Amino acid sequence: MSFVKVEKPRPYITQITLNRPERMNAMAFDVMVPFKDALEEVSFDNETRVVIVTGEGAGFCAGADLEDPGWMDIFDGLTVPGIARRAMKVLDDVIKAIHDMHQPVIGAINGPAIGGGFCLAMATDIRVASDAAYFRPAGINNGLTSAELGLSYLLPRAVGTSRAFEIMLTGRDVDAQEAHDIGIVSRVVHQDKLLDECYAIAERINGFSQLGVELSKQMLWAGIDAGSLHTHMNHEGHAQLFVRMTTQNFEEAIKARKEGRKPEFKD
Repeated sequence: MSFVKVEKPRPYITQITLNRPERMNAMAFDVMVPFKDALEEVSFDNETRVVIVTGEGAGFCAGADLEDPGWMDIFDGLTVPGIARRAMKVLDDVIKAIHDMHQPVIGAINGPAIGGGFCLAMATDIRVASDAAYFRPAGINNGLTSAELGLSYLLPRAVGTSRAFEIMLTGRDVDAQEAHDIGIVSRVVHQDKLLDECYAIAERINGFSQLGVELSKQMLWAGIDAGSLHTHMNHEGHAQLFVRMTTQNFEEAIKARKEGRKPEFKD
């Protein structure tokens, strides 16, 4: 049985599903390693314009697999501290793989996103939640730290510092409606309509220039890390000029508007 499903439900849309519902799609290595491989492969699939990441069954991702995290050959010969460092690197690489994808990644948060699953959800570019979803920074509840896999970087940037501190230090659940109200997700829909909502967002994105969308994603993330407005505006300007001067997209948009039709961007 494959613990990661890759399918194309609509043209130019690839859906990657964590597929171990009996364990709430927990982050065992036999799930996360093929998941990372799938992300990296799809990133270079030029017939994919948008990626949707979701979980099978009632949960999005329950974080650490407390039943059986699995074993990898890279652990052989190491003591516990060394194994822990290698294990964390494997999971870190999953988060980085999402950020590095050429396509926008929509998180279809179908159910609980707990611990590392919360981190995984926050790594996606656009998050849409079902009304059954909730988010929990589990580490603090287990006597550990709730800061893992980039959560203490991503969450404050999404919801502000005070809210992020309160959520991560209390370890409480954030239900779907609150997640929407404070900016963790952009939309909340009924469970039965979750994927259709994500497909609709993806299809709207697919109507634009593939190159323009890819650069827009990169500029948005670069802006979050920008050291100054001046520096980032310079970065944005070069990206805009690159598309403007190396394609006929702008001319096509003007022509299509005059002719009353949708533009066909050929990049």
